[in-house]
Amino acid sequence: MIRFDGVTVRYPGASCDAATYVSLEAAAGAITAVVGPNGSGKSTLVRALVGRAPIAHGSIFVDGRPVTALARDYFARRVAVVTQREELAFPVVVGDYVALGRFPHLGLWHAATNRDHAAVDTAMGRAGVSALRSRRIDTLSGGEWQRVRLARALAQGGEGLVLDEPTAFLDIAHEMEVFELLSALARAGQAILLVSHQLNLVARFAQRMVLLHNGRVAAAGKPDDVMQADTLQRVYEWPLVVTRDPAVGAPALVPLRVSRSDSIP
Repeated sequence: MIRFDGVTVRYPGASCDAATYVSLEAAAGAITAVVGPNGSGKSTLVRALVGRAPIAHGSIFVDGRPVTALARDYFARRVAVVTQREELAFPVVVGDYVALGRFPHLGLWHAATNRDHAAVDTAMGRAGVSALRSRRIDTLSGGEWQRVRLARALAQGGEGLVLDEPTAFLDIAHEMEVFELLSALARAGQAILLVSHQLNLVARFAQRMVLLHNGRVAAAGKPDDVMQADTLQRVYEWPLVVTRDPAVGAPALVPLRVSRSDSIP
């Protein structure tokens, strides 16, 4: 569904690449998670996908077609994207904001249909924000705002869903609800491309992980293949062990305490 083929990104004025020859594929019916330390290039890949970061080399494909060749409205109907940051020029109420997700299906001069209204209602229910419908977005907490942004992406629909840190600011219950929802969407056939720092939850839910380090792919494969202590310790530069999640048996990372006299690798 979504494929990065040898993608290199360098921002204007930068002395090095933000991403270097990154290749990955987010297939339909699966969660593909991109993980790695701060500054490893995760968000850069999302920006490159939506045309906000310059691709110096390689290509990104959606449905086998280069994104640079796709009309923006076609791309928006196929792939919904929740970026890490979003600032609106003026506050709107939540219901109107979520309804913006239907714009690629309507265009400028078409009124919303019953189908569009139903899509918005369903999306808000799945994201757990129906009770916020009449609230202004500038009155929301960080976690509420994250879930409202997810609702807009769900209302937008499409075969692909790309999310950059969608569980930031969420408490444990809402965090788990989001991962369970993404898992259900993947089982229903969507391609989910997820950027996350939550390695243990990713290892529970994702079918494939891509670990980035300094803009390059350090490891890729099933969670068991990527969640290796020696690899993670080298990439994150912190002592750790990998054990097993007692609930589902997935690999789980446990960072270790260090004494003041210890040197951190």
